[in-house]
Amino acid sequence: MSDSYAVALASMHQDMVRLDRVASNLANVSTPGYKREVVAVQPFVDVMEGIAADAAARSAEMTSGVVAETAAESGLVQVRNDMRAGTLKSTGQPLDVALESEGFFEVATPNGTAYTRQGDFRLDAQGRLVTAQGYPVMGKGGEIRLSTSTPHIDSLGAITEPDATFVGPSSSAPGVSVAQLKIVKFEHPEQLPRLGEGLMGEGPGLTIVGDDNVRIRQGALENANVSSMQEMVQLMQTMRHFESMQKIAQGYDEMLGTALQKLGEVS
Repeated sequence: MSDSYAVALASMHQDMVRLDRVASNLANVSTPGYKREVVAVQPFVDVMEGIAADAAARSAEMTSGVVAETAAESGLVQVRNDMRAGTLKSTGQPLDVALESEGFFEVATPNGTAYTRQGDFRLDAQGRLVTAQGYPVMGKGGEIRLSTSTPHIDSLGAITEPDATFVGPSSSAPGVSVAQLKIVKFEHPEQLPRLGEGLMGEGPGLTIVGDDNVRIRQGALENANVSSMQEMVQLMQTMRHFESMQKIAQGYDEMLGTALQKLGEVS
């Protein structure tokens, strides 16, 4: 494949990935705690180096029979999480909590530990504090069990039960802290893998956020940090860029066809 075709193809592939991310962002504009996905812009020199590396790999593939990855597969297209905080909306629900600081809530899933900023919690039949999908929310001492659906959660995540009784999972007297939400952070949260259902996978640099840096608001949820207007502008720009790259590829193809036709006439 010629370099001109390769550049146009790589550019259109990036546009397709960007369109997919824009669609995902628009679909989650109302999802609490959702962080928009963005496609990292690759410098032109990196694109050309990737194409050159791909060409060399293809040449090696032809001689060795080993299937080489394409430039797109080798990392030229990178999707990152936009970790900017969203606005907060008040719900008045005692089990809704929003993080005003960095970090994630830790939850236990059947496939292992996951992390989320989606704080629309509830109690399950066992009295455990769980996510909307039913995954247990972890405290610093493990699973959080409550005897009332109207606990008090302070700005550090400490949970007390003013209406607690001695009947039920809680064995603490009213007003005594029964648990504290576990808030963790990562060195590069923008690179965390997405697991679906508002969950993130684990990444490098996991640490527990200290009490001095935790700010939690009860009775509120964090809005998605998605602007519908911004995403629509991005959608239009990407579509126009894709069409431009398509015209370039078609124009180059026509130019080659004309050149071959003239060459045939001369010979």
